[in-house]
Amino acid sequence: MAAPKSTFLDKVLGRIGRLDKEGLQTVLQRLARERSFLETLFNALDDGVLVVDESGRVLYANESVQKLLGVRIDADEPVNIRTVLPDLDWKHLAALDAAGGARVARQEFEIHYPRPRFIRLYAAPLDGASRGPSGVALILNDATEARQKTFDAIESERVQALTLLAASVAHEIGNPLNALHIHLQLMERELAKLRGTRAPARRPRPRTARGTVEVSSDDAPASLDKLAGYLDVAKGEISRLDYIVTQFLQAIRPTPPQLRDASLNAVVEETAALLRPEFENRGLDLRTKLARHLPNVPLDAAQLKQVLVNLMKNALQAMTRGGVLTLQTAGAADGVAVSVSDTGAGISPEQLNRIFEPFYTTKKKGTGLGLMIVQRIVRDHGGRIDVESRVGQGTTFRLWLPGRERKPRLLEAPKS
Repeated sequence: MAAPKSTFLDKVLGRIGRLDKEGLQTVLQRLARERSFLETLFNALDDGVLVVDESGRVLYANESVQKLLGVRIDADEPVNIRTVLPDLDWKHLAALDAAGGARVARQEFEIHYPRPRFIRLYAAPLDGASRGPSGVALILNDATEARQKTFDAIESERVQALTLLAASVAHEIGNPLNALHIHLQLMERELAKLRGTRAPARRPRPRTARGTVEVSSDDAPASLDKLAGYLDVAKGEISRLDYIVTQFLQAIRPTPPQLRDASLNAVVEETAALLRPEFENRGLDLRTKLARHLPNVPLDAAQLKQVLVNLMKNALQAMTRGGVLTLQTAGAADGVAVSVSDTGAGISPEQLNRIFEPFYTTKKKGTGLGLMIVQRIVRDHGGRIDVESRVGQGTTFRLWLPGRERKPRLLEAPKS
């Protein structure tokens, strides 16, 4: 359903050919008042607001964004968004604009001028009701202090977090341990039956002095099948315990990445091969689109696999039978990128702003630590992670990793 347009503009456009000189003046005066009102409103905001057309030209910038970026943007002197925000992935936002629809993209990056700041950006097409480029509205939030407060809070509350995590681990481990205990007892009983198997296949089963029943060899295959089932359950519970403990330990004791030049394509292929059987068992399609001649970059292969596994597991749980997950690599400015795109339920704008918070989860059995660990690993690599989601259509996580250590950008000397 198309979004309703301004009633005032509809009326004016419907009879603009019949307006006289005074009528046109009245319309222009009202539009000027509305523009003045909106400018006053936008300039009162702490967040930066940018309006960019389909070619990347900045049409409007409020005072906050000019203070934040240390630039002066004059509507009479058009400037390109790439000049204002060199680290912005404008190519992706332009594609988002061309696709149309009510989509919201989230990106994070750092700026170094006029002072180092951490920026969280939200972008949406100006006209979300139709396809085709119409321009993009950008909201820039200075998350530097919030980010630092989060780091300080996590550090200062480490002991309390350890206590909470220990209690959570004890609770989470309890159920798998009970299941393991029960199934190991059942295995012991079946083994006892196998040990008591007699050679004659069809003899009656005599009772021993203690009242136990010896079984014939005909029972052996059935007992072996039961043992195999019990072992499968036990191994599954052990894997679950290992995952829970690993998640909590990684949240508490982060380890710096061991960076070595490696192939991003190889890491993606190995991770896909690891989880492909699980996707196939659930009737899901796992696809890979790997860029050719992708250069090696410094990365910790084990940690990057952990990132991809977390994102792929989330996507697996968000999709129903017939869903598609696509892993795609590409060369990017000064580095490489990999995207994890699913056709699942999507993430609402309200949840999108909180998905990287510790202990925040939308899953019934989630720990709320997976995406926090993902974000930290990517940042420790000097990279960044962006999210784009549309409710009912799916979510895409894009990871960018630098090719080498990033050098500070120097301002160009003014031309004489």
